Amino acid sequence: MFIARLAGLCLLMFAAWGAFAQSDSEPGAAAPILRVAYLEFPPITYQASNGQPAGSFIELTRKVAVEAGYQPEFIYLPVSRVYLYLTNGLIDVWPGVTDVPRLQGNVLESWISPAPVHLSAWYLEGSPPLSHLDELRGKRVIVIGGYTYAGLLDWLDAHPDIRITEAPNHRSAVDMLKRRRGDYLLDYRQPVRQVLVPGSDDMLRESEVRTRDLAWIFSLAHPRAALMRDEFDDAYLRLVERGEVPPVRDLTGAYVIPGYPEQLQ
Repeated sequence: MFIARLAGLCLLMFAAWGAFAQSDSEPGAAAPILRVAYLEFPPITYQASNGQPAGSFIELTRKVAVEAGYQPEFIYLPVSRVYLYLTNGLIDVWPGVTDVPRLQGNVLESWISPAPVHLSAWYLEGSPPLSHLDELRGKRVIVIGGYTYAGLLDWLDAHPDIRITEAPNHRSAVDMLKRRRGDYLLDYRQPVRQVLVPGSDDMLRESEVRTRDLAWIFSLAHPRAALMRDEFDDAYLRLVERGEVPPVRDLTGAYVIPGYPEQLQ
C-alpha cells in the first residue's frame, strides 16, 4: 500500500512538473524574470540620472536576455553586495568580469565574452611608467572604494610599504592623483577615460596592468544556472548570425604585467 501511494505521488509530481514546463513554453506565456545585478562601472554599466540602468553592457545584456526568453529585471548594487547576492542566490546573473577569486565555486561564467576590460596604473606626466608590479613598493597607490581588483587589493594590503588611499569614485580618484595625493591610480581604463576632461586632464598617462574579460556571471545557487548559461551563449550566437551583436572574441593572449601574483592570474 505504501509503495503504491509513493508511486502515485511521484506520478503526480512528474505530471505537475510537465504541466509547468509546458505552460512555460506556451505561446503568449509571460517570459520568466531574470534578476540582473549591475554596478557603477561607466560606460559599461551604470545608473543614469533618471535612476535607470544604462551602459553598453546593459543594453547588450537586455538584448541577449530577451533573445534567450527572459525578462531582465536590473538591480543596482555595490560590488560587495553583488558578490554576496550571487553567492546566496538573491540575484541570478551579473554582467561583470571573469576570474573573481571571491566568487570561485559559487558561479558559472559564460563561455562568450563580448569585450575586454583593462586595468591600468595611471600616473602624471613626468613620473615613471609602471613596468613591473613590484615598482609599487614604497609608493602611494590610489584605489576605488569597494573595488577588489580581482584579489589584487589583498596583495597590496599585504605589503606595508605600499600606502593605499581610497577614492569614492573615478573622477575623485583622478583629482586626487592630480593633487599628488598618490603616485599611481589603480583603475580600469574604460571608467577613467569616461571622466577625463580634454585639456584639463591631458597630463595623465597609463601603464596597463592586466586584461580581463567581460562575461555573464550566473549564480550556482540557481538550480538552472548551467541551463541559463547555455541559453545566453546560444542566444548570443543567434544574434551574431543576424549581425546584431559583435562577433565572438578570441580569448587568447590576455596581458599581465610582470610581477603580477601568479595565484591571481
